[in-house]
Amino acid sequence: DDLRRDHFALLTSGSTGRPRLVIGARPRAEELARLLHRVQDSAPVAETILALPLTYCYAFVNQWLWARVLGQRLVHTRGFSHADSLRAALRNAREAMICLVGIQVPLFAQGGESYPGVIRVHFAGGAFPQQQLEVMRRVFPNAEIFNNYGCAEAMPRLAVRRASDAEVASDIGLPLPGVELLTADNGELRFRSPYGAVAYVDSAGLHRITTDEWVPTGDLGVEEGGRWLLTGRANEVFKRHGEKVTLPLLLETVSAAWTGPAGFYRERDAAGEEGHVLVLAPRPSDDDVHAILQSFRAQHPRALWPLRIESAERLPTLPNGKLDRASLAGLDSKTVHWRQRIA
Repeated sequence: DDLRRDHFALLTSGSTGRPRLVIGARPRAEELARLLHRVQDSAPVAETILALPLTYCYAFVNQWLWARVLGQRLVHTRGFSHADSLRAALRNAREAMICLVGIQVPLFAQGGESYPGVIRVHFAGGAFPQQQLEVMRRVFPNAEIFNNYGCAEAMPRLAVRRASDAEVASDIGLPLPGVELLTADNGELRFRSPYGAVAYVDSAGLHRITTDEWVPTGDLGVEEGGRWLLTGRANEVFKRHGEKVTLPLLLETVSAAWTGPAGFYRERDAAGEEGHVLVLAPRPSDDDVHAILQSFRAQHPRALWPLRIESAERLPTLPNGKLDRASLAGLDSKTVHWRQRIA
């Protein structure tokens, strides 16, 4: 009964990849919104433009709740499902903030427009698009760009860094004041946060999250000199021919040669060995495929190369805008551009 007042619930896959209802406390979330306002240097921001659904915890706290707590303007759009209205809102922006996911970067690059009225751009919900920062700086020439890291159970923020403070996407910077991070024995990154969720509901029922509990993020991570580096999702790191494969790091290799959407799905080869397949969108040219292979050749042993390079007209996304990796393998009308001769 204590959860019926001053609490809210969000349906999410959470850190487990399985649907769950994550329950947050209103006072905690409002205090997190105030903290993010300070850490993200949002004092000059007068409005925030929605390009993601509010069912996404990141947009709900960083935008809807921020606007409510700080008394600022919230501009509703339906994102790229109604691209004309989104672009119109961006053209009319004045001291605005926008929250995005990395897969949206190529959509902004199309058309060559720039939006000088946007002064803060935030990314979360997946790999930070470090290799595409120059594109973002052309689209938003007056904006500070931030890498935000967290998960739904964190409600949803654990760390924030300016894009200019690091050169690799895996660097999430320093934890927020009051947030603790550690690496468990299995390499998994865990957290304790005074702003995090208080409970969750899954197929087994209601689970309370205590103040002294270390909550898994679903990521692997290491600490270096006070800063934290992600080394992959727990389900995106595996061994192939004895070599450690970390799919988010391989995606950085792809991004050095390809600016469109891209993702991996896992597949076993003919010998039963774990491998991965790269899927691009839209269809790449032969030169694009050659550039990607050259990037792999320069940075990784052959065991880390994809089994195949495929493409589709569009990559599937979840309602929150993230790439739907579970659907990549079953996409219809994929084109195979390259395959390993010896898998």
